[in-house]
Amino acid sequence: MLKTILSAHILPTVRHHSCGGLRHPAKLYHHPVPQRCVHTRTKPRISPPPKLKSSSTDSTAGISPFGWGLLIIPATTFGLGCWQVYRKQWKEGLIDELERKIHMSPVPIPDDLTALNEMEYQTVTVRGQFLHDQEFHLGPRACIQHGDSHTAGGLFSQKEASIGFLVITPFKLEGRDDKILINRGWVPKRYLDPATRPEGQVTGTVELQGVVRLPENRPQFTPKQRGAIFMYRDVERMAAMSGSEPYYLDATVASTVPHGPVGGQTRVTLRNEHLSYIVTWFSLSGFTTWLWFRQIVRGKSF
Repeated sequence: MLKTILSAHILPTVRHHSCGGLRHPAKLYHHPVPQRCVHTRTKPRISPPPKLKSSSTDSTAGISPFGWGLLIIPATTFGLGCWQVYRKQWKEGLIDELERKIHMSPVPIPDDLTALNEMEYQTVTVRGQFLHDQEFHLGPRACIQHGDSHTAGGLFSQKEASIGFLVITPFKLEGRDDKILINRGWVPKRYLDPATRPEGQVTGTVELQGVVRLPENRPQFTPKQRGAIFMYRDVERMAAMSGSEPYYLDATVASTVPHGPVGGQTRVTLRNEHLSYIVTWFSLSGFTTWLWFRQIVRGKSF
């Protein structure tokens, strides 16, 4: 009995006194003690770092063999641009060399005619006689009007200057058995027949200056030679037909005689358009390189 009373009244009081620090057990039933709430402080959530963009190695890793093969376009155009740089330097050197030869003082024709093969565009002096009965014609050609040469011959008007032929005549050198070919100059078509210009057919021994020219390759689509009219400077065939040596001179403008062919028909101007080709090829190479990077590497479309 005593144990029951102690258990019911004393033990709860002692238990609450030890836990809550209460001195009056009567207040235990009317004013319950609130439970202490423990607030835990949580750490703030840290966002993951942003993903880094793929490097150039990663971006090019997915390029197909076909994509890499397209690089041949900018590479080829770049190579063509470099080649045109070389061609420009070569052409400028050739033009300078021709200018130097053209302005050299005339020299006597060498005793060994084979030396003429190394003297193109140089001026030589010859003395001998024309063989007018073996005359050839080369053309049609436009007249090269050098200074007042178009008035010295007195054969044609300004209107006729675009239609004519060159008169090629064998020339026997004085004091030797050699014959060479000399381009006496230009005549209009209506004076192609030598009989229409008898005053211009000089006779006897003459001395003149001529520019050495080498044989010309047959241009593409040019018809073969027929008769005494040639379409291009086929020196070998002209020499075979006239029995002369295969060497050819362009008579200078000083050789022009009244009512005769107009001399000075040597064309020494060389086309040099390599600078425009350089700009074209390098521009195309730069554009195709940018296009390849944009389309293949970055995958963008227009």
